[in-house]
Amino acid sequence: MKCFFIALILVPLNICSQEVDASDILFLKIQELEGELASLRSELESQAYLIEKLSNEELSLEENNIPQEADIDPEESSFRFEGINDSRSIDEVYDEAISELNNKDFQAAKQSFAYLANNFNDDEKIPLSLFWLGEISLLESNLEESEKFFQRLASDFPDHWRAPLAHKKIGDILMMSGDVAAAKIKYQFVIQTFPENAASSLALQLLENME
Repeated sequence: MKCFFIALILVPLNICSQEVDASDILFLKIQELEGELASLRSELESQAYLIEKLSNEELSLEENNIPQEADIDPEESSFRFEGINDSRSIDEVYDEAISELNNKDFQAAKQSFAYLANNFNDDEKIPLSLFWLGEISLLESNLEESEKFFQRLASDFPDHWRAPLAHKKIGDILMMSGDVAAAKIKYQFVIQTFPENAASSLALQLLENME
């Protein structure tokens, strides 16, 4: 049953009622794709700069002083090291994490993103790090940990462009956990609070499929 819900969340459903007009479905799909393309475009532009920076500087994890332990509680109150929170250091660590993510070295990426999230202050890269931590934990089927990361993103950075999708992801996790009623409430929250965001279209589609 758990696998069924995961498939329901992660794989777009193509089965629809015969009573629904095909043109309406196509229109919804186009809206959804336009929203996702806008988000991906912003993400790709950011990553292109970071990847170029990485190739030029070729810095190792040791030079960034990244610890080898990846087991970091997402909710722990971490000490903020004086002198380390400068834009260059943040770029270097985030750059390393993105490179590891692109290479599908998820454990190393998780370690780097966690180090970033617990030792720096940055209104763009910290919420993005929390988002990727939530995604990696979701891939590991660690639903409780994943929810903590997405919840931290949504509560600490409510105005970030990834916050709507973080709320939707929390709904997904509730659905995977079997709490259908809570998942519906979360999806409705996304639709009402972020009506123009692509996450709202995804939440609406899931709600319709649940009926």
